[in-house]
Amino acid sequence: MSVFTDSELEYLAGQRLGRIATVGPDGQPHVVPTSFRYNAEHDAIDVGGMRMSQTKKLRDVQRTGRASIVVDDVLPPWQPRLIEIRGTATVIPSGGKAFGERFEDTIVRIQPTRIIAFGIDSDETTSARSVKAPER
Repeated sequence: MSVFTDSELEYLAGQRLGRIATVGPDGQPHVVPTSFRYNAEHDAIDVGGMRMSQTKKLRDVQRTGRASIVVDDVLPPWQPRLIEIRGTATVIPSGGKAFGERFEDTIVRIQPTRIIAFGIDSDETTSARSVKAPER
């Protein structure tokens, strides 16, 4: 059983771009657009990039072991939807080719510890919950 609801998984599957947030050594947030995909095997979010090993987000994750990703959009006329996924983050040396041949193989995997969703179930309620990843 996933830490995500069926509606959240459906929403994530329909999106291509998110914004990953990390924190630098100076304590300043770093937020950049990124490719992502849901990894069903690990019930986690994998973040990929063309030059991932050269990025600040990767260095921040190596230093702190934490990251968040926000995936959002707005349906007409004005129906915002979003999922914020906070969690532990790990640099994984393989898996990036699943994003496409031009992507570097190194990825960042975010294992959710907190999920905040808004507008996903076709209403404007907010769902916020702490989660524990299933034992593997």
